Amino acid sequence: MSGHLYIVAAPSGAGKTTLVRLLLERDPGIRLSVSFTTRAPRAGEIDGVHYNFVGLPRFREMVAAGEFLEWAEVHGNCYGTSKPWIEAEMAAGRDVLLEIDWQGAAQVRALFPQAIGVFILPPSLEELARRLSGRGTDSEETIALRLAAAQEEMRHVAEFDYVIINRELADALDDLLSVVRASRLDWQSQRERHSGLFASLF
Repeated sequence: MSGHLYIVAAPSGAGKTTLVRLLLERDPGIRLSVSFTTRAPRAGEIDGVHYNFVGLPRFREMVAAGEFLEWAEVHGNCYGTSKPWIEAEMAAGRDVLLEIDWQGAAQVRALFPQAIGVFILPPSLEELARRLSGRGTDSEETIALRLAAAQEEMRHVAEFDYVIINRELADALDDLLSVVRASRLDWQSQRERHSGLFASLF
């Protein structure tokens, strides 16, 4: 049985990373795709866990060989999603989750139109600004730029199958779990998972 491919996207500050982490804790049947990147590891980051760290020459080789499902250059560093790894995981019947932006999601859907897209929204721009300010790591100018970028990202929400508004974390997590559970109950999935039962019933 082929696994499902989930795409989770959101503007910075909407709570995507926290929701994905909690989802993976609650549902061990989902594997998180670990991106490749050319940037240097930050303090505490582990190769193969947080990212697969590679040099720019190796990254370019992988691009030329068609090994990335999607890739992009962000702030001078390259990031890419391994196509062979995802295909192998799904072929083995395992569900895979991609935590990427809307541009990467568009590239993925071109190759995997059956991918299930979920977009996380904040309850308001004011709350998004509060969350970004609460990190205490960015200047007011940087926060203003992040808010402008977030508004541009949110204009692409209609390109996704499901939209979750993260007012309360617990409720948003329940919504995300509901999407996963429902997707596993579609006709194709159930037919493959319970072929013997279906054959005996009709």
